Amino acid sequence: MLKFHGLLLGGSLLAGLAAPAVLAREPQAASSPAPAGDARARAEAVVARMTTDEKIALVHGLFPPMANGKTKNELIPSAGHIDGIPRLGVPLVRESDASLGVANQVEQRKGDVATALPSGLATAASFDPEIARAGGAMIGAEARAKRFNVLLAGGVNLTRDPWNGRNFEYLGEDPLLAGLLGGAHIAGVQSNRIVSTVKHFALNAQETGRMVVDARIDEKALRMSDLLAFQIAIEKGRPGSVMCAYNKVNGDWACENPRLLTDVLKRDWGYRGWVMSDWGAVHSTAKAANAGLDQQSGQELDKALFFAKPLKQAVENGEVPVARLDDMVIRYLTGLIETGAYDAPMPATAEAISYDQHAEVAQRAAEAGIVLLKNERNLLPLAASAKRIVVIGGNADVGVLSGGGSSQVRSVGGAPVEVPLAYGAASSFARITYHASSPLEALRKALPGVQVDYVDGRNFNATVEAAKAADLAIVFATQWTTEAQDVPDLRLPDHQDALIDAIATAQPKTVAVMETGGPVLMPWIEKVPAVVQAWYPGQRGGEAIANILTGKVNPSGRLPITFPASAGQPPRPNPVGLETMNSLEAQAAANPANAGNFQFQSFPVEYTEGADVGYRWYEKKALKPLFPFGHGLSYTSFAYRKPKVTGGRTLSVTVEVTNTGKRAGADVPQLYVVREGAKEPMRLAAFQRIELKPGETRRVTLTAEPRIVADYDTALPGWRIAGGRYRVAIGHDATDRKLTAVTTLAASTMKP
Repeated sequence: MLKFHGLLLGGSLLAGLAAPAVLAREPQAASSPAPAGDARARAEAVVARMTTDEKIALVHGLFPPMANGKTKNELIPSAGHIDGIPRLGVPLVRESDASLGVANQVEQRKGDVATALPSGLATAASFDPEIARAGGAMIGAEARAKRFNVLLAGGVNLTRDPWNGRNFEYLGEDPLLAGLLGGAHIAGVQSNRIVSTVKHFALNAQETGRMVVDARIDEKALRMSDLLAFQIAIEKGRPGSVMCAYNKVNGDWACENPRLLTDVLKRDWGYRGWVMSDWGAVHSTAKAANAGLDQQSGQELDKALFFAKPLKQAVENGEVPVARLDDMVIRYLTGLIETGAYDAPMPATAEAISYDQHAEVAQRAAEAGIVLLKNERNLLPLAASAKRIVVIGGNADVGVLSGGGSSQVRSVGGAPVEVPLAYGAASSFARITYHASSPLEALRKALPGVQVDYVDGRNFNATVEAAKAADLAIVFATQWTTEAQDVPDLRLPDHQDALIDAIATAQPKTVAVMETGGPVLMPWIEKVPAVVQAWYPGQRGGEAIANILTGKVNPSGRLPITFPASAGQPPRPNPVGLETMNSLEAQAAANPANAGNFQFQSFPVEYTEGADVGYRWYEKKALKPLFPFGHGLSYTSFAYRKPKVTGGRTLSVTVEVTNTGKRAGADVPQLYVVREGAKEPMRLAAFQRIELKPGETRRVTLTAEPRIVADYDTALPGWRIAGGRYRVAIGHDATDRKLTAVTTLAASTMKP
């Protein structure tokens, strides 16, 4: 029997993403997931046989690292634990963070490793739901083998600000892209007959003051942006659970927000599963239960056990109707039944996992998501004429960087670099961690006969001299980001910009490889001929980067997020509330006896951009970004010809896509749409990733998601497509308007 040891020192939970193929043994005696109607009926029948105490026991869960002695069942150090009811067949539930793999943040389970996918943004950059689904399926297989049956994965929060410390976990700035890939990831996880959540519902858009911030936005804009991403993900993935967020939304805590949880999620969208809280996100008993929260998660991290004795008392006093308590439990069981988790027992002991095959899933995801941002004079792929290459910085001799927080995977192969944090909100549960996948070693293996040297970049003069002496320099730039903290600005830390500038001045053949949590400024961009966005590329990142640089794999990633040319371009230049938070922390440190007097109070963030998130903001404000949403180069080229636009009830475009180069490659034609004459930016309405051989032509039909074409009408309420003329563009990115057409659509409405 495999035993786990260790403690988690604090935290929250996380979300998820992607890549192709799964393994791990299927459970022997598991039935297929139940049809939706049958699942609710089964749950109702079980709940009808429960006592009040049994019901109460299912609507709050333990945080295992702080729950010793609170259950007779085994506690695996992880995110959550809810005992079952054996007499009624209700299974025990074990929950794990699992955005990018089965998490083991500060190695709370000694020796337990898992496959680490690249960051969510890397998966989003693939523009491929199959990549996302395969990554989810792989994570779900490993989770089941490790005896977890609920995963805190499925993060679809939109990137509203490029400095958000948690952007790397999510799927970018566009609701269609995030919704489709998020839904595919969730479906992949749940193909293992375990539950995936979708999170964090909603508008958890910054980490600064994440426990107190009040996100403010009007309903129409919210429905057309962040909520639409959740709606699409729920439709495509059918997650067993929804996790509500830490923050407030328009004045109410997200986990006691009746507008979000009851009106939108359960009434308008007909969601049947259960709403769990984020860990430490519950603030009340009756208000939260009546608003639509079904379960208090990680109860030890809340200020009180709101859903235990206080909930029982509230039911007895009539503050919470008995029917509401029953519905809370019915929804919990429905989510377990619909996904198959209810009827697919966890293995009694940990099972063997096909880590080698799962590593291939991670590598394919990384290769599909790496974006070639710039390639002047076709410097890449690396030419055989470069006999001496110098690799500089980024710990590229030993590994690749990963993001921090509750999504941290203790990857197969270990952590060659791991740096504890001395201070900050993430210090209790995050470390600066690298996966053991060396780009240097992968390049040496891929380039036999080429001298590939390494310098760490710490000695400025020696580094510049090494670059000058080589035929080509590859500099690895890193920016570590983490849950619980936003980055203070968009510059590369530790004077890396100055180093890159000096290297490029000394060596005109310089390639910059960016391992970052999201967009960064590039003041040296005019000097550097080739730039590769590698994101956090996961446990096979070194091999993936080498394959892209050497041309073994043709780059095909597309940006799921706009890269600003300056800090002043996005709606907010830096984290809202950061100065106040830093001031309060300094005052508390200077006066420890009265530190409690310097608490961060709730503060508003006005999302004045509304639904015009990311590339829509740039078009609306006529701003030219450094690199636009959807941008990505290839070692071949693609042309779009002969578009045929169809209107009426549905908008679709059929177009010829031709590989006009000499290499096989993948392209992502993108359909953007706007109502003719409307003073609004175009919206991504459809996309498709396709692979073409040299000279091959294929006709592709892109059908617009109707809610992207529509506007949300609060008076209906619902979606309304205004009849009339619509302009469409088939482009390589969000700014490409070379191929446009106009069609006419009939007026129509859709439910909320």
